[in-house]
Amino acid sequence: MASSLEALRRWVDETAALTRPAQVHWCDGSDAEYRGLVEAMLTSGDLLELNQATHPGCYLHRSHPSDVARVEHLTFVCTRDEVAAGPNNHWMAPATAHAKMDALFDGCMQGRTMYVIPYCMGPIDSPLARCGVEITDSPYVVANMRAMTRMGAAAQARIEREGRFVRGLHSTGELDPERRFIMHFPEELTIKSYGSGYGGNALLGKKCHALRIASWQARDEGWLAEHMLIVGIQNPQGKTHYIAAAFPSACGKTNLAMLIPPEGYRRDGWKVWTIGDDICWMRPGSDGRLYAINPEAGFFGVAPGTSQDSNPNALATIAHDTIFTNVALTADNQPWWEGLPGTPAIDWQGRSYDAANGPAAHPNARFTVSAKQCPTWSPKAEDAQGVPISAIVFGGRRPSLLPLVMEANDWTHGVLMGAAMGSETTAAATGAVGVLRRDSMAMKPFCGYHYGDYFSHWLSFDGNGAQLPKIFHVNWFRKDAQGRFLWPGYGENLRVLEWMIDRIEGRAVGRESPVGTVPADGELRTDGLDLPAGTLDMLLDIDRAGWQAELAAIGDYLQSFGARLPPRLRAEQQRVAQALEDTPARTRHAIAS
Repeated sequence: MASSLEALRRWVDETAALTRPAQVHWCDGSDAEYRGLVEAMLTSGDLLELNQATHPGCYLHRSHPSDVARVEHLTFVCTRDEVAAGPNNHWMAPATAHAKMDALFDGCMQGRTMYVIPYCMGPIDSPLARCGVEITDSPYVVANMRAMTRMGAAAQARIEREGRFVRGLHSTGELDPERRFIMHFPEELTIKSYGSGYGGNALLGKKCHALRIASWQARDEGWLAEHMLIVGIQNPQGKTHYIAAAFPSACGKTNLAMLIPPEGYRRDGWKVWTIGDDICWMRPGSDGRLYAINPEAGFFGVAPGTSQDSNPNALATIAHDTIFTNVALTADNQPWWEGLPGTPAIDWQGRSYDAANGPAAHPNARFTVSAKQCPTWSPKAEDAQGVPISAIVFGGRRPSLLPLVMEANDWTHGVLMGAAMGSETTAAATGAVGVLRRDSMAMKPFCGYHYGDYFSHWLSFDGNGAQLPKIFHVNWFRKDAQGRFLWPGYGENLRVLEWMIDRIEGRAVGRESPVGTVPADGELRTDGLDLPAGTLDMLLDIDRAGWQAELAAIGDYLQSFGARLPPRLRAEQQRVAQALEDTPARTRHAIAS
């Protein structure tokens, strides 16, 4: 199934001449093709069949022990002007990067099949969707891209109509960490990845295209490509508000996207609809509101921590037709990870389980599954025009200082909130775990250009006629002096989302502070919660001295972006800092000195 598009045919032919595969296969995305891929990988050992009685259509893949997460230090943005990539990215000159990668790709597919994967990020007929083609020598990548994107003949037909697509070239190479690079050429709409078969390093439609390249496209074309979930909250009257929320890894993004309302809320008629759990593309509509699509068609979720308590919808989603990566196995060949009942027998590396070897499942073990299998999946996810966004939520994992929820004063203040986001590092990125780092809009590893320009792009949406969403910041992870979480989280987070909706619809007054508006007494619904006396006050406390130090640290962070930092954002940081200075000490969850 070659292509009628000469530019695509030429690129495929040139790539085949460079990599010298045994054969070339154009992917059509069919069920028969998928069955053939699975059978071949079962034969080769790339996949292991799981217990088909308990998990029909489910398989396990084990990556190389050195190939288990994103490799940010080996990920580059290759722009003609080094400054354009910004201090938030590693940079390499395009000519140098192409030469390095082409030397690695030279002959790398000998004896292998070269797969050509046409795919669409977003509903196939959406004007906001963008297409790409990934060339890879990994059948595992093909199988995963089938779940994660609209892949195959329909995508190729759109590419041939439009004549424009993102080019992604990938090879697992030798899986040598010393010969592993992920290069992005945003000005050329090109990605080259070598030496990894894992996750976002290899599934090029995901972080590489849908965030790093798409963020550059979005800046040029007037939209936003963001590391955000999209969830619909339907109230008992039947009205649905759609919320986009940005959280760094391990902060409950997937759990929030698939939230199950507490019993009292379910009884009242509240419902939650899942549009997406990871990436959100937003554009202004003709009415001035922001409309969003989920460019992905599946979930590539973290397995450890996913349980009946934390996310029963996710467990239901992955009960069938799922590819698991680096999970453990029970004695009867069911997938297992920390957080599930039962006992592991085989660890993620295929060894008999021994606690002395560490966790049974890798901390960054994953599942890949079609989003349509989620019990709360919304058909609106296929809406070509997207869903209107009522609120944007930023959040991080902070044990202190940041209140449970606060609302920005306006769009500029909200952009500052997003820019100032901080969280602890997790296993999703190689390196130290538990270290606080700023992660503006949860895009630090994914913004394909200078963060200063990125902040300017966000600020540019606040123009004439804009009907922008309210912006909030949440922190589910505040702890008491004994290190215990103050807030129960999970489904109870709907109580916070309800307050946001009340603010959107003008029913909640809130209590203002220089750093944002928090719920006033009685506005946050707590019936059915067993919160000890004083807990809500601690959750909503604004410590003035702590915030003065925080604003100073935010100012230092913003200054790291130099001359490209928008003056408006620096002025907003100074305004909030001065407001803190000018505000007299007040008690409880207004201002505490």
